[in-house]
Amino acid sequence: MELKTKVIAEDGKQELTIEREFDLPADLVFKAHTIPELIEQWMGNKVLKFEAKNHGSWIYEVKNPEGVVMFRANGVLLNLIENESFVRTFEMENTGFPVQLEFFTFQKISDQKSKLTMQIIYKSVEQRDQILKMPFAQGINMAHNRLEEILHKKV
Repeated sequence: MELKTKVIAEDGKQELTIEREFDLPADLVFKAHTIPELIEQWMGNKVLKFEAKNHGSWIYEVKNPEGVVMFRANGVLLNLIENESFVRTFEMENTGFPVQLEFFTFQKISDQKSKLTMQIIYKSVEQRDQILKMPFAQGINMAHNRLEEILHKKV
């Protein structure tokens, strides 16, 4: 299966870039990243808090069927420019991973086509490489496929 979401990780660097073209308008892809109800649908996380504004905080979590928290992450939004870009901090709780910095850019290619670029900066090359050993690329590709499928139903 082809991965439409590309993960670019250069050797020896503490960052990676994620790129995905969508057959959707850029403003709609932006909304999918900033409206809690949409985030929950495509990411599969429960959004406990999401303040779509500069210096707004966010908290996501996933529980198993028994109600035990399996994943919890939080951060702060910065430099939010409506329908264009934002920066966020991202901390996975109880994992030992340091906070990472994520830059999101939503580029209009045409009225019905857009490109999402995410640049993620880690504290170290080792941390980035540890993340890449997980099924990270497959997971983000699946999430982006769900995003596209859900938003196509809304257009």
